[in-house]
Order: sequence, then C-alpha cells, then structure tokens
Amino acid sequence: MSGITRLIAIVANLAALILIVWIVLYLFDTSTGNSFVHWIQQASDWLATWSKNLFNGVHNDKVRTLLAFGLPAVVYALVGNALHQGARRVS
Repeated sequence: MSGITRLIAIVANLAALILIVWIVLYLFDTSTGNSFVHWIQQASDWLATWSKNLFNGVHNDKVRTLLAFGLPAVVYALVGNALHQGARRVS
C-alpha cells in the first residue's frame, strides 16, 4: 500500500508543480505561442477547473491567476502528501 500512496503523492506534487510553473509563466507574461508554455497552460486549466471561477470578483488578472491556480496547487500537494503520510503511519 505504501507504493500506491507514494505514487499518489508524486502525482499530486507533479500537478502542484505544473500549476506553480504556470503561475510563474503567467506573471512574467510568457507567450503561449511556445509549445511548452501552451502545454503548461492547458494542463493547468484542466487541473484548476474546479477553482478558476472562485475568484471572479478579483479584478487584477495576475492576483486572480495566482489565487485560482495557487489554491489547487496547495490542495493537491497537501492532500497527496497527507495520504502518503497517513498510510505510512498505519503500516
């Protein structure tokens, strides 16, 4: 079971990393014409589908992006690592 929870933690941390990379690229106004940047944007949009509309009241685009993509990054990292740590304590 530890191997499965380790895999879950790795995937969750990778998802958080993708979201963080997108936040940094967006804050630096990186062109989405680049295929890598475009892929990161598409992956981040999919990963943050559930949180993107939570911050529509924020009028600053950069702050809204930071919140809308930062929240799922934190959630994915916390949940993935909590599952892994919880499974390690049980076994």
